[in-house]
Amino acid sequence: MSAATPPTVGVFGGSGLYALIDGAEWVTVDTPYGPPSDAIAVGTVGGRRVAFLPRHGRDHTIPPHRINYRANGWALRALGVRRVLAPCAVGSLQAALAPGHMVVPDQFVDRTRGRLDTYWEGPVVGHIGAADPYCPELRAQAVALARRTDVPVHDHGTLVVIQGPRFSTRAESRWFAEAGWDVVGMTGYPEGILARELGLCYAALCLVTDYDAGLEGSPEVAPVSHRQVLEVFAANIDRVRRLLLELVTVVSDTPGCGCGAAPAAAGVADG
Repeated sequence: MSAATPPTVGVFGGSGLYALIDGAEWVTVDTPYGPPSDAIAVGTVGGRRVAFLPRHGRDHTIPPHRINYRANGWALRALGVRRVLAPCAVGSLQAALAPGHMVVPDQFVDRTRGRLDTYWEGPVVGHIGAADPYCPELRAQAVALARRTDVPVHDHGTLVVIQGPRFSTRAESRWFAEAGWDVVGMTGYPEGILARELGLCYAALCLVTDYDAGLEGSPEVAPVSHRQVLEVFAANIDRVRRLLLELVTVVSDTPGCGCGAAPAAAGVADG
C-alpha cells in the first residue's frame, strides 16, 4: 500500500458483510493490543481510499464477545482512517422499526460485561465524554443519503448492546422495549467508544433483521434465530452495500465536528 495514499474512511463489516471493495489489497496490521479480527482490505471507491475490516473475520469465526475491539480500532487509525462507518445487524424493540429498515442511532446503552473498553488503563488516564457518543456529521450524512435511496431509515434511536452470543429472553426484550430503547445488537460497544478515545468520527448503521424475541402481545411473531438474521441481512445486502459505497465517497476529509478533539477534552494529549 502506498504511504502517500492512506485510507481516510474505514468500514467495519458485520454479520453478513464480509467484503466490500472490489480489487482491494489485504493488509496485515500489528497493534499493541494483539491482532485485529482479520487483515484489512484497502482499496479505492469513487476516488476515495477506503479500509474495510470484517469485525467477525471473513469466515465469521469470532463471536461478538471475543472480538478484539481495541486492536480493530487501533489498526484502522494506524492506516490513516479518521472516519468510521459501522454497519451491523440488530433486532427491533419497537413495532415501527420493521425488518429491512435502517436505524442510525444517536444513543447507546451498554449491557455487556468484561469487554476491554478503554485504551487508557494507566499510567495515561482519561475520562472520555459520552453524552453524545456518535459523530453528528456522519450520522446526518448517512441519513440524508439513505433518504435519497430505497433504504427506509430512522434518524435517531437508542441501541442497547448485549453481551451475546445468545439472544435476549422474552423478559429482557420486554424490559428493553419498556425502557424506550429501539434496537438491540451485540457489537456496538465498545467499538464506538474506543473510536471516540482515538479521536475518530464514528457512526453506526443498524439494519433491522428481526423483532427481538417476538413483539410483546404479538405471539405470531417468532423469536429470532441466527439463521433468520443472516437471511434478512442477505436479502438486504445489496442495498446496504450500495449505500456504503456511495457514502464513503461523500463524507468530508475535513470534519467540522468535535470528534477529533475528544481525547484532549478527556485529558489525553494524543488519542
